[in-house]
Amino acid sequence: MSAVLAQSVAQSAAHSAAAANARDGCFHCGLPVPGGSRWAATIAGSARSMCCPGCAAAAQAIVDGGFGDYYATRTEFAPQADGAAPDAPELALYDGQDADGEGVYTVEGMRCAACVWLIERRLGQLPGVIEASLNVATGRLRVRWEPGACTPSRILRTLRAIGYTAYPYDARRHGEQLERARKTLFRQLFVAGLSMMQVMMYALPVYMAADGSMEAGMTALMHWASLFLTLPAVFYSARPFFAGAWRDIRRGMPGMDVPVALGIVAAFGGSCAALLAGQGEVYFDSVTMFVFLLLGSRYLELGARRKAAEALERLQQGVPASALRLRGDPALRDTELVAAGALAPGDLVLVQAGQAVPADGVIVEGETEVDLALLTGESRTRRRTVGDPLPGGAINAAQAVVLRVSSAATDSTLAMLVRLVERAGQGKPALALWADRVAAWFVLALLGLTVLVFFLWQAFDPARAWPAAIAVLVVSCPCALSLATPTALAAATDRLLRRGVLAVQPHTLETFERATHVVFDKTGTLTVGRPVLRHTLAVGALGDLECLRIAAAIDGDSPHPLGQAIRAAGGPDLPAAENVRYVVGQGVEGWVEGRLYRIGRASFVEGLAGGVARASAPAGTTSVWLGTAGSWLARLDLSDALRPEAIEVVKRFQDSGKSVVLLSGDEQRATQAVATQLGIATAIGDRLPEEKLAYVRKLQAEGAVVAMVGDGINDAAVLRGADVSFAMGGGAELAQLHADGVLLGGDLAPLADAAETARRSFAVIRQNLIWATAYNLAAIPAAATGMLDPWLAGIGMAASSAVVVLNALRLRRD
Repeated sequence: MSAVLAQSVAQSAAHSAAAANARDGCFHCGLPVPGGSRWAATIAGSARSMCCPGCAAAAQAIVDGGFGDYYATRTEFAPQADGAAPDAPELALYDGQDADGEGVYTVEGMRCAACVWLIERRLGQLPGVIEASLNVATGRLRVRWEPGACTPSRILRTLRAIGYTAYPYDARRHGEQLERARKTLFRQLFVAGLSMMQVMMYALPVYMAADGSMEAGMTALMHWASLFLTLPAVFYSARPFFAGAWRDIRRGMPGMDVPVALGIVAAFGGSCAALLAGQGEVYFDSVTMFVFLLLGSRYLELGARRKAAEALERLQQGVPASALRLRGDPALRDTELVAAGALAPGDLVLVQAGQAVPADGVIVEGETEVDLALLTGESRTRRRTVGDPLPGGAINAAQAVVLRVSSAATDSTLAMLVRLVERAGQGKPALALWADRVAAWFVLALLGLTVLVFFLWQAFDPARAWPAAIAVLVVSCPCALSLATPTALAAATDRLLRRGVLAVQPHTLETFERATHVVFDKTGTLTVGRPVLRHTLAVGALGDLECLRIAAAIDGDSPHPLGQAIRAAGGPDLPAAENVRYVVGQGVEGWVEGRLYRIGRASFVEGLAGGVARASAPAGTTSVWLGTAGSWLARLDLSDALRPEAIEVVKRFQDSGKSVVLLSGDEQRATQAVATQLGIATAIGDRLPEEKLAYVRKLQAEGAVVAMVGDGINDAAVLRGADVSFAMGGGAELAQLHADGVLLGGDLAPLADAAETARRSFAVIRQNLIWATAYNLAAIPAAATGMLDPWLAGIGMAASSAVVVLNALRLRRD
């Protein structure tokens, strides 16, 4: 009986407390609580009223998860929770996506660091979730989980349970949000500019009449007019600074908005006090100018970030939404319009001129030119015919072709490239993190210096204390320190992507700039990865050209890479070959114009030609022989061809002071031959994958910073083990890459550009950091000693940020 009575008393007390709290609105989202509402949640031992069962469920989920501190650290109310949201059945539709255990989502309703803290830790408690990383600036959440142990619907349901709406990242929707932010900032900038111009109209006559020629009443009228014209700038245009400062103060981490907001409040408040008292200086013109110039620099910064994101936007827009799938006989051109995501391997699709290829595939009918600029950065179109592969995202530039789909649209080259680019923007390099930490300490030191300056001037010249303190707050620029690194890296990354180099990891450029050794794989990296005919040596009665034509005719249908290379070198007009017979591991024989010929190993040709082959093959080549009955005719020398740009790329690295090493699994003789052609002093062959990794680790143990360049397929271990690595990317191999960077165009030239861009980007970063440091070292003492008026301080702060951003944007130039 007593237990029941105690429970009744507790419930009564809880409802009474909830009724009292209801007058203040919903404790979770802040909306009015309906009369008679009995929805409540117990938070920190107190019953808090809620406006709906959704908010009550969200609040209880937060408390039960052990995150009750969220309500003590938040800076704004959470978005209103939908009572049905946590169990919305439509969320299960997302479970077919992100089967690889990684997804990117857009989160709405996120407002401050407390939200980031809550979301990351709540998702981290979900079984199967490996990592949850939320970018507060973009609102994008990246989650990795173990397939089978977690699902996207559970992630989204968990977010809705604590009051946040999330959905898979969509470029169009995300772009609309950025555009709304840009328009809002532009309106605030416009209002601040209008206020500044109007205030200056009234302030200028007062300055010109400094000799006392203007009556006191007229001066007061000018000041009152300036006050009213300053109000829109302070209470509308300056809102972003106040909101940011309040957020930083609530979380106990003063950011760069704190001194800005304090400067605006101090200048405006001091001016109002001087106006009401009828004595002292007013700074309404300085306030409006400061707000306008700082918003202008922020607008410039926003534009720089949007430009840096253009590459991803272009990629997103390049993914076609639909495709023309063929039904029945391809010759009838009976097509149906289907979603690109519905295509399956084996489907036949018609790709019209001017259309994007919807998925990776192989041409089965037609011949065309394709534009690969979006994928590789190449400006030239490429000829493609029957049997040639086409990557998803390429543009058909000439005429219609029929394509047999080889992979789903979600696994196309372009789709994988988009996912890599999205992943590339998730982290911050070490230098950017260092700059952020320095900026945070800078703000704390600045606030302490401002207080010290005020009291020192108060002791010596009270009339100058307030202007000097305001000038110190206004002139400082921690934002220049924080912008110095990320703006430069964003501009450099965008430039490289347009040239066909994708920096996947945040540290790629930073480490590549410090690399002391560049280690190249051979096959598929410095060479094209397939044999080509280097030389034909006639040793019989027929000439070189005639021998090559006969050899190409016999090898016409050979699937062997050597046979294909000979066929490619033979030209279009070849004699007919009859009764062709393949001998596995030996060669091919066939009849041409009434005579029997053999091509292949010397021992195989010897059985027809008689005698022995007398000429030895040069180092680094593979030789096949051609002979006929009783006669040796020719030796054909083939080798894996060097990439045409390889010599220049190696030379550029050597000229920059980096040591170049050739590390290959091929035999030592072939490896040394390639190294000799390229002028590489160190050539190491006959190395297994684990031996390659051991060599790289040996270099690192000796103090080297190693950049590894490989084909991305057989070099996964050594690519992961190097300090920074680049892989030759192409097609489906993008999904298997373990490198920090990808060369998208199939050649090495962009790699040297990446090294030069890394060098330039860090030169710009150093310039930005030196400028920001030098500016603050000069400007802050000048403001503290009273040498700078607040309006000059405002110009200096805005100019310092603009200089940093404009300097970084130079990296985008081609």
